[in-house]
Amino acid sequence: MDKIIINGGKKLKGVVTISGSKNAALPILISTLLTDDRCEIRNVPDLEDVNTVISLLRHLGKEIKKNKDRIIISKGDNICSDAPYDLVCKMRASVLVAGPLIARFKKAKISLPGGCAIGIRPINIHLDGFKRLGVKYVIKEGDISLKAKKMVASKIILDFPSVGATENLLMLSTLVKGETIIENAAMEPEIIDLANFLNKCGAKISGIGTKKIIVNGIKKLNGCTYTVMPDRIETGTYIISSAITSGDIKITNLIQEHNESLIEKIKLAGVKIYQKNSFLNIKGINKIKSIDIETQVFPGFPTDLQPLLMALMTIAKGESVITETIFENRLQTVGELVRMGADIKIKGNSAVISGVKKLTGTKVVASDLRSSAALILAGLAAKGKTEITGLEHLYRGYENIVGKLKNLGADIKLIKEGYLKKGESV
Repeated sequence: MDKIIINGGKKLKGVVTISGSKNAALPILISTLLTDDRCEIRNVPDLEDVNTVISLLRHLGKEIKKNKDRIIISKGDNICSDAPYDLVCKMRASVLVAGPLIARFKKAKISLPGGCAIGIRPINIHLDGFKRLGVKYVIKEGDISLKAKKMVASKIILDFPSVGATENLLMLSTLVKGETIIENAAMEPEIIDLANFLNKCGAKISGIGTKKIIVNGIKKLNGCTYTVMPDRIETGTYIISSAITSGDIKITNLIQEHNESLIEKIKLAGVKIYQKNSFLNIKGINKIKSIDIETQVFPGFPTDLQPLLMALMTIAKGESVITETIFENRLQTVGELVRMGADIKIKGNSAVISGVKKLTGTKVVASDLRSSAALILAGLAAKGKTEITGLEHLYRGYENIVGKLKNLGADIKLIKEGYLKKGESV
């Protein structure tokens, strides 16, 4: 069992460079199914989720070459439209292959997706949108079979601004003749990145970054070379890591506008933030002020950063309330933080946190991707040794987080038992 060992109490200092966005790279890679032309995607992070998408695309018939942070995708032989369970179960984003496959082949068979256990995340919003475009579907024995004899452009009003549904419908509608309108669309930066990539391939998409996206379908998309945006959640992770350790970190290769909701909250907590065009400088303080947050869709406070801010609030002065409105199980981190000495009480979908002077290191288990990052941050601030397991989630979403934190002065090591000799670390 892999584990991370942290000896807390070190103030993080130095420069950290943000990797490409996981949540932008995945749909962009998947959207290359819409064309047979060569696509070169740059600034792709080295993550398990990316490897899963590569395996899935290869299964579907794509030829893929990977060179560091560049992935080249070309037409392969025997393109198929069946996404099997053994690949899809690893990652919920796999359901995004449905849109491109239907667009190209008028059919798809997708196993119901898996991923982090943070909530139900139903795909009914995807399916309702598909139906509006002329797609019929049957769910049987864990698989969704989708077919469309003739697709028709339509106006789609999403019940909820789902990122995945917006991405799926956006990809599908690029090749549907006529004008498709997606209302109440998600406005996350990752949606903008996907739309910009598709437009560079020849798609005709307008209203990008708004609640109303308009797509005028075309017959064929071209290939292109495209650079994925920086990861805003990784950016937020290092902002909070500096705050929780009273550190002094300079963050480069970021888009500051993507993290405005976090930056404003962190400033309210008393942390000093110096903003320049090319970097952020985060200077922590000895005593964090308590703040309240409520997660919202973009541009509101992101649910992915909620567990990390909760870790910060455990050592803040006073009482704070964190309310989760997106995923019903996103408060799972609470139990492990309590094991480290945090004073947290759950009331419905809110966590009421009374700050303590110090967390104490102990053995904890990560339950999902962002929980693993939150526990790492708690361990950095805690007195003594923290041992974190459940790292299969961490590998899915953070590129070299242990190495980056070590370069910032953290006393942290990753022990990959079963792969390295006992006790050997990287």
